[in-house]
Amino acid sequence: MSDSLHVVCPHCHKTNRIARDQLGDSANCGSCHQPLLTGEPVNLDAVSFPKHIGRSQLPVVVDFWAPWCGPCRMMAPAYAQAAQALQTRAQFAKLDTEAHPETAAPFGIRSIPTMAVFREGVELGRISGALPSGEIVRWVESLI
Repeated sequence: MSDSLHVVCPHCHKTNRIARDQLGDSANCGSCHQPLLTGEPVNLDAVSFPKHIGRSQLPVVVDFWAPWCGPCRMMAPAYAQAAQALQTRAQFAKLDTEAHPETAAPFGIRSIPTMAVFREGVELGRISGALPSGEIVRWVESLI
């Protein structure tokens, strides 16, 4: 395993190389100088989605959701808590399937919320339905 890995900035979406042992040391983006690991879900769109799931060597957990979805809104705080708990082990992101249907379509999302974990463009697993924070953390840990 390499001593460094690529992490996509949640602010400017540029790819950064960071030493593994610096993941917990509040590393900043070389381009925009903002923190690389915020512990908060990143809102993705059609342009930033492929950058994050394709380039990040840190696992990326994507919540496919829509604003009108009650279970999606209900799960949002738990998803944010899981993002905080796994801050140095995975990046958490959200993709609004209503605003960006063309981005979600290739993944065959049939129900929302659906979460999927990606590493360097490869889907490691997926689960549908609203989950509490602890179950999200356990599920992600089982895949990474």
